[in-house]
Amino acid sequence: MAQRHDCPCSQQCVLQAALNKIGGKWKLPVLCSLTANGTSRYNELLHNINGISNTMLSQTLRELEQDGLVVRNEYMEVPVRVEYALSEKSEKLQPILMDLITWEISEAQP
Repeated sequence: MAQRHDCPCSQQCVLQAALNKIGGKWKLPVLCSLTANGTSRYNELLHNINGISNTMLSQTLRELEQDGLVVRNEYMEVPVRVEYALSEKSEKLQPILMDLITWEISEAQP
């Protein structure tokens, strides 16, 4: 019988933690929208991301902010203006995401 080898970091896998920060149905579309359109207000994001509900956008933005991938800027105006932007941490993630795109394209070609 073959011996089983667990991932050496199976207790607290750093790779899994990283993937959890960008995983899920809506996190990458939000990050892609902010990458393509720059700093955006909530309704702009809602309009730019097809199929996302108010609840999911709000939850996704909150999670991305907690993970340090999105910065929320609130301006004390009347009415209050809130804008979302990529954080410095997200900017560092962009080349990795581009590499994944390149990898997927090259795998899809015969």
